[in-house]
Amino acid sequence: MLIRRPPDIPEREITDPQLYQNRRAFLRTTAGAITAGIVSPAILDACGQPRAADAAGATRGQDELTPFDDVTTYNNFYEFGTDKADPARLGGSLKTKPWTIEIGGEVAKPGTYDVDELITLFPPEEHVYRMRCVEAWSMVIPWRGFRLGDLLKRVEPTGQAKYVEFTTLYDPVQFPGQRRRVLDWPYVEGLRLDEAMHPLTLLSVGLYGKTLLPQNGAPIRLVVPWKYGFKGIKSIVRIQLVREQPRNTWQVSAPREYGFYANVNPEVDHPRWSQATERRIGEFRRRKTLPFNGYADQVASLYAGMDLRKNF
Repeated sequence: MLIRRPPDIPEREITDPQLYQNRRAFLRTTAGAITAGIVSPAILDACGQPRAADAAGATRGQDELTPFDDVTTYNNFYEFGTDKADPARLGGSLKTKPWTIEIGGEVAKPGTYDVDELITLFPPEEHVYRMRCVEAWSMVIPWRGFRLGDLLKRVEPTGQAKYVEFTTLYDPVQFPGQRRRVLDWPYVEGLRLDEAMHPLTLLSVGLYGKTLLPQNGAPIRLVVPWKYGFKGIKSIVRIQLVREQPRNTWQVSAPREYGFYANVNPEVDHPRWSQATERRIGEFRRRKTLPFNGYADQVASLYAGMDLRKNF
């Protein structure tokens, strides 16, 4: 789904988050219209709008957006603290302008980019993705971002590049959670190069049509919707293309619980809880977990022949 975005449209035309949150009332009205034969359910998208083609794999009409308040107040971001309320409570300590990302390693054209420069080079689009946490809760979020693969093509990976390593800012003044050795700071994540180049993989700079907030990973973060949420590294300052598989932070901290791939797999349980079901934030019922978080048609071929129980 493409959306018009600043500076293409004036601020007054940008959808307010409150309108997203009030979709339930709209959907109830729409459901009545469908029953009466006035509206065809096949032509409505997840936002109750006429559906447009979306090669990036946006979620379909059965997925309601998670309310903006939940998306921005219920977060895992240990750099601010281990409680899910800590990122929203303490996020004001993070200064997101100016912000640069160093891109190097096995590339022909290394460089340092300001986030604003990246937004100019790769105008963000909206992508509505299901997101699944390893703790068995999930959300549906309208991310605003651009494909990571477009940026990687610009720096021209060499034939030696096999993986992409990402690093979060290390600054205990701005990130009070880093004053405690809960994890081995700075936070590091990684993808295989073909995963990073996949069109579903985003660098996000916003959500709900607004600039990304600190608690959600401002000013720029990774979004990989078929993987568990801890792969979505936040507040990125460095991207390196490397020959060897990076050791991601949670894998180093608890290798029995967190692997490198972290593909959503209902058949591979976390050692302390089942992954067979999940609870969508805002709902009380549990739903079955979908392989690859429902994106199997787009990404399963990346893992053909792999033992996904061993490579979890």
